Amino acid sequence: MKKLLTTLAALAVSCILACSLVGCRTIDSDDVIIVGASQTPHAEILKVVEDDIKAAGYTLEVRVFDDYVTPNTALEDGSVDANYFQHTPYLDTFNKDYKTHLSAVEKIHYEPFGVYGKNVTQEDFDTNKTGRTILVPNDGSNLTRALFVLQDEGYITLKEGVTASDTLTVQDIADLKGNTVKPVQADTVAAQLQEQTDGTIAVINGNYALQAGLNVKNALAVENAEGDAAQLYANVIAVKQGNENHPKIKALVSALKSEKVHRYITEHYNGAVLPVFSV
Repeated sequence: MKKLLTTLAALAVSCILACSLVGCRTIDSDDVIIVGASQTPHAEILKVVEDDIKAAGYTLEVRVFDDYVTPNTALEDGSVDANYFQHTPYLDTFNKDYKTHLSAVEKIHYEPFGVYGKNVTQEDFDTNKTGRTILVPNDGSNLTRALFVLQDEGYITLKEGVTASDTLTVQDIADLKGNTVKPVQADTVAAQLQEQTDGTIAVINGNYALQAGLNVKNALAVENAEGDAAQLYANVIAVKQGNENHPKIKALVSALKSEKVHRYITEHYNGAVLPVFSV
């Protein structure tokens, strides 16, 4: 019996140590709001509201992620209280694919997709719409957006009846018009474009374009920001289901949906990032 108790005690200590190592916590554990975010523009925008969060009685801690999967798994396991990097269609697809339980709380900003080229002039882009290699992000909702941009620019034709709310693949292209569409990991599109032959074009997520030093003003084409796209693909604050109305989350959202943040986004990103809330 003594040996059994000793073993159980050792196991308990091991669990406590393991929990401390992986950060086992709940949203009520402390007065820190931990938010997972992409570096650009999300972490930059969060930095703007540090003092506002402090005034609300909390300390803001931003954990930067460089991919689109880890910040959601971290939210699911409680390592972060919220995340800020994705739009709702991506979140919905992630919940379905990974069996997670995450919820979008508020829309903050929109990042129009841009089309960039490897030594492609505007005239060349506008007049030569066949025979190109075209790089696009490979995850469902972002691939869907990219395909609609390419259709709008006359580079492909999609199958009749598909909509921007659908999750498309390259199989939904009815006519490639002599082009080759290559889906690649979203965060590598900009870098891979530089490795391609002249004449290649790429449809790049707004945040990854910013990280690569690309200016939306120099894009060959930009996703239409009017109408439904800005709302459908707005980047959101996401939380674990059940935490939508937690005081921490309310404080975070209130700080982000402020005149200060609206002004910062408008003035700092020159159209590459657009606020979707009114002040």
